[in-house]
Amino acid sequence: MKTLKTSLIALLTTTAFAAPALADYNSHTFKVSNGASEDHPVSAGVNAMSECLEAGSGGKMKLRGFYNGQLGDDAEATQSVRSGSIEMVITGAAAIGGIEPAMSVFELPFMFASDAEVDAIMTGPYFDYVAEKMPEHGLVMLSIWENGFRNATNGRHAINAVSDFEGLNFRVMQNPIFLDTFRRLGANPVPMAFGEVFTALETGAVDGQENPLPLIQASKFYEVQKYLTLTRHAYSPTPVLMGKTVWDGLNAGEQALVQSCADTARDAQTARSRAVTEQARTELQAEGMEVSELSAEEMDKLRALVAPVYEAGMETVGRENFDALMGELKALRGN
Repeated sequence: MKTLKTSLIALLTTTAFAAPALADYNSHTFKVSNGASEDHPVSAGVNAMSECLEAGSGGKMKLRGFYNGQLGDDAEATQSVRSGSIEMVITGAAAIGGIEPAMSVFELPFMFASDAEVDAIMTGPYFDYVAEKMPEHGLVMLSIWENGFRNATNGRHAINAVSDFEGLNFRVMQNPIFLDTFRRLGANPVPMAFGEVFTALETGAVDGQENPLPLIQASKFYEVQKYLTLTRHAYSPTPVLMGKTVWDGLNAGEQALVQSCADTARDAQTARSRAVTEQARTELQAEGMEVSELSAEEMDKLRALVAPVYEAGMETVGRENFDALMGELKALRGN
């Protein structure tokens, strides 16, 4: 009886504390903008975060995802989040590099050697370093999810050597580092919003583009591109951002739940991203794309050609930001 009484008291105490806590959550449906299609791995993160919010708030809080740039391209949607007209955006680092240079470090070529390095950086001190800078831009960075390692496609010919980039018109993201990288390869980089890429490839306005394999597949670029080259020349993170005005309007319990769910969802999103990357390669081949990889010798040439991008990019990146990230990477590598 004593044990039963103790258990009942514990249950009542837990219930007494849980009820007011649950009542502290207000009804929120956060609109989330993303430029990719709904079958891209980013939706796994949106769904996981929404489920976490609903479970933690007793159904009062959730996300509503908008895909394919329905609420504007990455830059437009990010600005809408800053102004408060959209609650959240999951965007490419390049879209906010012009707002916060510390994010531009991720645009430099060949920064990461493995998924393990990526995970350590995206959840470690450099994440905190960047997150602390975001409120002054009207943003709160909740997490950094994954777009993945970028690879090149084109509709003209297979790329088996660095010289095969010569003269190709490549769509690149609208930032100086990517422009410089492809110029140094001998290509003609064409900055363009992502939503315009498929049509540009279809009409021949550009010969090729570069993106992670899941995004290439989800965007059906195989319909207008014949050749895929596995260069892994850059890694693209996808920051998860909430407007500061929206964040400040949440109470402490709501903020804690949103942050916790963004962290939890990162695991689901990156797991999905990595699971579908190899699958995407197989399916792109099945759709008729010819897949090639540069030899170790040609990859060394590629890295040597783009190495000057680092020094040239310091004006965009900021030396302090670059040193902060490289310090962490060197520690991870035991240097």
